[in-house]
Amino acid sequence: MKNTYSTNINLPQIDFALLFFRIGISALMLVHGISKVIMLFGSEEIVFVDLFGIGEEPTLALAVFAEFICSILIIIGLGTKLAAIPLIITMVVAAFYIHATDGWGRQELPVFYLLGYLFLFYTGSGKYSLDHFLLKRKKEKS
Repeated sequence: MKNTYSTNINLPQIDFALLFFRIGISALMLVHGISKVIMLFGSEEIVFVDLFGIGEEPTLALAVFAEFICSILIIIGLGTKLAAIPLIITMVVAAFYIHATDGWGRQELPVFYLLGYLFLFYTGSGKYSLDHFLLKRKKEKS
């Protein structure tokens, strides 16, 4: 109970918190990505926003890359900072373009994800990640 109000940084606790946060937010995003993977590879006609004038299918493929592939990369902690970038872009588009006229109720979730992925972009994946493991091995070899 003594440490409840401590403001000292405890690195093992921060690394565990990053692991927990990284897996949690990306597992939730993966649910959105899986539905888009099914849409992309399903037999139904693709109905998706054509954001950049490149077509519905390529735009959906970009969303699948961000929400499915990048979420998996962040869960395992591989290239976390780079994998966060497509998700940040996707959430900016979702919040401020796709749901711009829907009101805060529909914008709130993409903004929440945006804040989470910005956090991971700045912090990285932490000690409990493939990024850390691979960097440690690289340092040991040199």
